[in-house]
Amino acid sequence: MGNIRQTYIKRVAIELVRHYPNEFGGDFAQNKRKVLELTDLGTMVDGKLSVVHKKLANRIAGYATRYLKRHRGT
Repeated sequence: MGNIRQTYIKRVAIELVRHYPNEFGGDFAQNKRKVLELTDLGTMVDGKLSVVHKKLANRIAGYATRYLKRHRGT
């Protein structure tokens, strides 16, 4: 049995992957950094990226990683 994710998580992840196809890859940690940079889930404080909504960012990055692996075959 797999996990069922909410539509808003899927929608945001797919939109980010489609708008920025070269920014995302098969690495979860890199995808998480990109999600935080490209959305309002993270903020810059003194030049460092601070996470505001960590769980939501993790879920979006995780789905983006699975989506890319499934559709690109990497």
